[in-house]
Amino acid sequence: MARKDRYLVGLDVGTSKITAIVGEIMDDGELDIIGIGVVEAHGIKRGVVVNLEAAVGSVKQAIDAAELTAGVEIDSVHLGLSGAHVKGFNSRGVVAVSGKNREISGEDVRRAIDAAKAVSLPSGREILHVLPQDFVVDDQDEISSPIGMTGARLEVNVHIITGSAASTQNIVGCVNRAGVAVLDTVLEQLAASEAVLTNDEKQLGVALVDIGGGTTDFAVFERGSLWHTGVVAIGGGHFTQDIAVGLRTPIPEAEKIKRRCGCALSALVEEDQTIDVVSHGGRPPRVMARRLLSDILQPRAEEIFHLLWDEIRRAGYENALNAGIVLTGGASVLEGTAEIAEQIFDLPVRVGSPSEIGGLADHAHSPQFATAVGLVMYAHRNYFPQPSGLVGAGALSRVAGRLRGLFREFF
Repeated sequence: MARKDRYLVGLDVGTSKITAIVGEIMDDGELDIIGIGVVEAHGIKRGVVVNLEAAVGSVKQAIDAAELTAGVEIDSVHLGLSGAHVKGFNSRGVVAVSGKNREISGEDVRRAIDAAKAVSLPSGREILHVLPQDFVVDDQDEISSPIGMTGARLEVNVHIITGSAASTQNIVGCVNRAGVAVLDTVLEQLAASEAVLTNDEKQLGVALVDIGGGTTDFAVFERGSLWHTGVVAIGGGHFTQDIAVGLRTPIPEAEKIKRRCGCALSALVEEDQTIDVVSHGGRPPRVMARRLLSDILQPRAEEIFHLLWDEIRRAGYENALNAGIVLTGGASVLEGTAEIAEQIFDLPVRVGSPSEIGGLADHAHSPQFATAVGLVMYAHRNYFPQPSGLVGAGALSRVAGRLRGLFREFF
């Protein structure tokens, strides 16, 4: 592997922020985070480009910030895809086993998957992922790897993820215009699952809920595979809008109040707690009860989780979530979010952060970086062999001070 090939970059282009994460494959094959770039997003709404020039500028800023902290030049990325245009469904493919002595080969598996994805799509849509779930050999089901087994008939269940071809091309074109190539596009729920879910959770049954700025994306895993994906068109930005309207304060101040004092469950707020609220038009700040802020946030949080639960029940997975719910994404750090989710789902709920990474893990160990870190981990697992005999970049000692300043400025 060339020195340049040991670096992997994940790019999460969201409604509220754009994050670039640089990972380095170390001598022992482990993955270290060596660079982080985070900037406010412009020109992106719910995963779709709405202002190309503004979006290109934001992407370029994030890439530049990641290059600065990592000390390497970035020329390609793995890009996360999300938005209401992304839809998933399950399909099944069936083929006759053609191998000698009816032994199933890799070619038989490939033909079965090709048969499963041979579906008619509406005009303007394209397949983004075809993810095998399990196989059936004759009458034996729930087989994870059929190669080498004997049978006459092979079936495969897959989850197919599709997206709008125009929306995908626009976001890829935006990144290309920022000066970097897109090596692959990855569903953001799939990427986030790499960073925050355990294998046990995927086997038992779990719902990953990624609460972003413009949308809440979710995915249901069972028996180690992805079985259902969906999007709710409400996210953390709606919390901010509600605060701005309810407290009559500018949106930038509403965002600061949400991050500093927000709580999604009123019962967790003391009666005598107060907050300072900036007024419009230069009028003097006001002192208000923090409980009032929670009274604004709680209905919106309840709405998100009720809509999610309706989607999960409609798909028939309400009894499959034996490991509960894992929340991630920037808005999941809002105090009281996990508690209110437990009340609505009546299931165990935890907030998931990236794990099993080295390097700048303390800076990246936050739910808001789950997708970007997951993109790097996804690329590491799926595309790159274990390296050997390589020299480390030695970037960590150069970036600690820069990162502190970067994070203070943005957060």
